[in-house]
Amino acid sequence: MAETIEESYESAVTRKVVRTSLKIEEKSSSTKTTTMTTPAKLFGRELASYDEVDVDELLSKLTQEELTMLAKEVDPDDNFLPPNQRNNYQCEKDPTGPLNRKKLIEHINKQALETPDRPEVKPYVPGVIRGKKWIPPPQPEKQRDAEEQISIDLGDEYEQALDTASQEEIIDLAAILGFHSMMNQDQYHASLLNKGQPVGLGWDGITKATKPKIFPMDPPNDTDPDDTVKRVQENDQKLTDLNWNNIKNISDEKFEKLFEALKTNTHLEVLSLVNVGLNDRTAQLLADALQVNSTLRVVNVETNFISPAGVVSLVRALLATTSVEEFRASNQRSQVLGNKIEMEITSLVEQNPTLLRLGLHLEYSDARHRVASHLQRNIDRIRKDLTLRLQFRFFNNLQKGARSQ
Repeated sequence: MAETIEESYESAVTRKVVRTSLKIEEKSSSTKTTTMTTPAKLFGRELASYDEVDVDELLSKLTQEELTMLAKEVDPDDNFLPPNQRNNYQCEKDPTGPLNRKKLIEHINKQALETPDRPEVKPYVPGVIRGKKWIPPPQPEKQRDAEEQISIDLGDEYEQALDTASQEEIIDLAAILGFHSMMNQDQYHASLLNKGQPVGLGWDGITKATKPKIFPMDPPNDTDPDDTVKRVQENDQKLTDLNWNNIKNISDEKFEKLFEALKTNTHLEVLSLVNVGLNDRTAQLLADALQVNSTLRVVNVETNFISPAGVVSLVRALLATTSVEEFRASNQRSQVLGNKIEMEITSLVEQNPTLLRLGLHLEYSDARHRVASHLQRNIDRIRKDLTLRLQFRFFNNLQKGARSQ
């Protein structure tokens, strides 16, 4: 069975070789016919005479060595054959075992180190140029000098004033005109503060780096979460600002107690929960509390792990309350909210009549413009209402004063 498969494979390969050689000869002969009038021939015979040749009969006359040589000259395009039968190189060495990648790399590195370098055609000699030296192309000549290119007529008065001006006055003038690149940082700040120019820092002076100012680190947040939760539950009148910023390892149970207490608290106005590890579950509890609470004015939940859907639920909860004026929720788990989420947040903000400031990074300009326009309308309306209230109170006081007299 194996001999039959091998013979059929060799016969197929041989047929392909013969047909390929015939096609090559035909192609070459067709190109020759463009310049020659003689018909294409192969071994002195016309190509048409080879159409009736029996390939099997020719293969039967070949010996085993000739068939092996013929098989090595072709590369059959057959994906069903194994790679060792499709390539031209036939390794006759028996396999020594499975592939050992480490030993193979060590052998390649050893061969690379032991192989001598190729000798240079022309040895290196110090000071002798080997090959052609690269010469840069000549630079184009300037057509006009800088003085000829810039010609500004300022008038006699301005020319005289600039000629007699000192360096300090010219530096001040450059600061006023906004020529920041003409001066260093010390000169610019001295001009703004109307101070004398630093010594040795004129036009010809050496610019020195200013020493960075060292600011003390912010002290850690020493707020006791358990105590503040208890005060919120007791509705303490003195507790109007709750700040848990940057407090680590706050359990979900404490968040649950805090948000449950917010539903009945009537004195807390500012709630800051920055970088405390809020997730979607605790954010939903906060959203439920915001729908009931009516005294919170500022809510800050920046730098947490709230998803875009959680941010939407918080913004939607602001519609139920009429007290929150500022809401901040930027720098969450997902930096990019997406077009769908941003449009949903924009629609919710446009329905909110009391929100004045929103701390969210919106990527799309349409959403940013619509949110900014609505917030500005809310601010203008509140200013107008406040002005009317003050005017009404002022005239009411005048009337009371006139009646008392």
